[in-house]
Amino acid sequence: MKHRIVVLGAGYAGAFAAGNLARRLSPVDTEITVVNAVPDFVERMRLHQLAIGQDLAFRKLADVFAGTGVRLRLARVTGVDPERRTVAVTGEDGDGELTYDTLLYALGSSVAHHGVSGVAEYAFDVTGQSSALRLRERLADLGAGGTVLVVGEGLTGIETATEFAESRPDLSIALAARGEMGAWLSPKARRHLRQAFDRLAVTVHEHTGIEAVEPARTIAADGTSIPADVTVWSAGFAVQPIAAAGGLEVAETGQIVVDRTMRSVSHPDVYAVGDCAYAIGENGRPLPMSCASAGYTNMQATAAIIARLTGSEVPTTGLKYYGNHISLGRRDAIFQMVDGDVRSKSWYLGGRTAAWLKSGVLKGAGWSIAHPTFGMPKRKRRLAAAPGRAGVKAAA
Repeated sequence: MKHRIVVLGAGYAGAFAAGNLARRLSPVDTEITVVNAVPDFVERMRLHQLAIGQDLAFRKLADVFAGTGVRLRLARVTGVDPERRTVAVTGEDGDGELTYDTLLYALGSSVAHHGVSGVAEYAFDVTGQSSALRLRERLADLGAGGTVLVVGEGLTGIETATEFAESRPDLSIALAARGEMGAWLSPKARRHLRQAFDRLAVTVHEHTGIEAVEPARTIAADGTSIPADVTVWSAGFAVQPIAAAGGLEVAETGQIVVDRTMRSVSHPDVYAVGDCAYAIGENGRPLPMSCASAGYTNMQATAAIIARLTGSEVPTTGLKYYGNHISLGRRDAIFQMVDGDVRSKSWYLGGRTAAWLKSGVLKGAGWSIAHPTFGMPKRKRRLAAAPGRAGVKAAA
């Protein structure tokens, strides 16, 4: 019986991991199934572009995995049972259950409401394809002079506000920041950021926590009313409660607690990558929810899975950040270098060169997902022993 590897989620982490596993493990011994709720590979870092009306062509996962041997199941995950090694799903074909020997949990994250009144009812977000398309439709109906408030001063909020302002100069765009916008950047990079906001006529409300969202305005903590025909909520991310409900050990954030190899500390047949993994970086701090973390953790997890299945020594891959890429529309960006403690260095790159670099990163990530068999070895690695339900080396 083949060793069954089930990958939950086909975002940056899950799609790359599935392709990497298929590229390096022999199909004689292994069976890889990817479960994803939508048929497309969604480039999450570009969803603010989709929302503002830009035409983006997302690749079909069926095309991505064609010829790799990876099985695609279009369904939504509703539960996991790590004791029985099963995953419950629901889709167009109804409810079902998948059994695994090794599970790679890569379900990502969604927008965090933080219990703020009205966010669920009235706010929009760019954390998923469907929500970005819903926002796209609303913005298309918004006439000249309409007001848009982006809540959140993180990378998503900054990129969303500047992209919207550049693409729709007829709208009044504002950003609400709990603290100082760009406080984590070096002084020169912070100055560049503010100049970009001034150039694009984006209003910034600093030290402004939002306590309520209403259909045509938001209410700040001090009672101030901020006009907003459209409120875009980008004040952080949250994971689904599926892992916790299934009995996996999770952190207070709901993320699966993993060891240095991205293996669950409570269930050794489960690995977690991307936003849903509570992993400690080389600086001793939890990795932030980001595309970079998705890359680091999926490389570590796939390397560990392959090594354990084939009886090899488990390698360790780097979990260190080098910098942040921040798009400021299509023709401007900031690349901020950081040190080992993720503190900004004095050096940064800005302007068109930084925008070109960010574009290259996005294209490179998309290309690697679309070509999962690139560099495929002539001889794939066989498992160390006859595979079966016991998980072979996965539990070693």
